[in-house]
Amino acid sequence: MAGMSTQEDNDPQRFRWLAEGNARQARKRVSAKAVICDEDGRILLVNPTYKQYWDLPGGMAEVNESPIAAAVREVAEELGFTAQISGLLLVDWVAAHGPWDDLLVFIFDGGKVGEEDIRRMSVTDEELSEFAFFPLGAAEARLRPDMWLKLCRAVEAKRVGAVSYEEFRQSQTE
Repeated sequence: MAGMSTQEDNDPQRFRWLAEGNARQARKRVSAKAVICDEDGRILLVNPTYKQYWDLPGGMAEVNESPIAAAVREVAEELGFTAQISGLLLVDWVAAHGPWDDLLVFIFDGGKVGEEDIRRMSVTDEELSEFAFFPLGAAEARLRPDMWLKLCRAVEAKRVGAVSYEEFRQSQTE
């Protein structure tokens, strides 16, 4: 049971053995993003300075940071806004490609924001040049094709109330 200590947990030799095993375990990169809409249903996109395409707000999780905490932190760092995460919409595994190891992508429902929230948003991270809200159809021209598909799946997941999961091989992400 969680929170209960056993004699085994207090054995320093066993603890060292477990720690050595943990150090050899694979590590996964984790990306956490949020679908945030305005009152008209338009979707918030951000324009990174280091990418060709726009993206959903969010970014990479830090060591030992949960995906939700990463999404909230990244949105706050990027836009000075505290996202209200209400649930998971999508999880994707993306195979290793180029210089990158494989990746787990989490996309959360960041809810709806009103005009007052939008007025308080501003670009607060040099990794972004701007942000804007777009109707779903207009987002397609701004997003990388794989992110466009993720966004469509996330919107559908929200509509039907079920989390979407996919696995993308290298050829699907380039």
